[in-house]
Amino acid sequence: MRGILYLCGTPIGNLEDITLRALNILKEADAIAAEDTRNTKRLLNHYEIQTPLTSYHEHNKYDKGRILIEMLNEGKSIALVTDAGMPGISDPGEELVKMCIEEGIEVTTIPGPTAFVSALILSGLSSRRFVFEAFLPRDKKERREVLNGLKNETRTIILYEAPHRLARTLKELEETLGNRKAAVVRELTKKFEEAIRMNLTEIIQSYEETPPKGECVIVLEGKSKEEVKKESIEMWEQQSIEEHMNHYLKKNYAQKDAMKAVAKDRGISKRDVYKHLLADKEDE
Repeated sequence: MRGILYLCGTPIGNLEDITLRALNILKEADAIAAEDTRNTKRLLNHYEIQTPLTSYHEHNKYDKGRILIEMLNEGKSIALVTDAGMPGISDPGEELVKMCIEEGIEVTTIPGPTAFVSALILSGLSSRRFVFEAFLPRDKKERREVLNGLKNETRTIILYEAPHRLARTLKELEETLGNRKAAVVRELTKKFEEAIRMNLTEIIQSYEETPPKGECVIVLEGKSKEEVKKESIEMWEQQSIEEHMNHYLKKNYAQKDAMKAVAKDRGISKRDVYKHLLADKEDE
């Protein structure tokens, strides 16, 4: 029989934040694949777990992934862990899961702490709808594309950032998205856990005085639907209603559907659009 890949959640700071089930799986598995074996070794030593440990990280995820697949096909079970939290979230575990699915190998999860969820509920911002962007791309062009794509995001936005890049990222967010309500949560579950809840400008000023330490999670308020609607109306009002209609007619909208879309974009009634078009025809 084939083995099972267990995606094991591990503490994000406090070593006591681990489930009994996770401890049992880590003890019973044939091997533990870890992003950073030194970091995971501290956890295993704390709980006196002797299971063999092997590295699985961004730089060996394909070669080591094939070795792990062979082990699973031989019937050995593997517990996959990341440095902190749930494997597969912004780490190479995602790739191993895909490989297992392609091979028909069973994958299951042992739930545990997740930094972005913990930060979200501590932020005080809306948790009903949110988007997780992890780390912004390092490439300038890709980074700018992602930031521009977030301009009109109405959901709460969550990002990860390293402390030495935090100030720069906060300034970029302020320049692109405006001065929104935000929270920076760092050192989650540790002795010096901190959540700063202000607007972006205030948070930037705060960290200029005292540079941060520890991994950080940025939580940003989404743009209000009213603001998005207002900006949309202002954009369309720069065009005439005829030009606006032609925009949809060129997309093969029926006349009736195009009028409905124009009315919605401009915040007016379909009757007003019809009257305007009719008046233009009479003027001709």
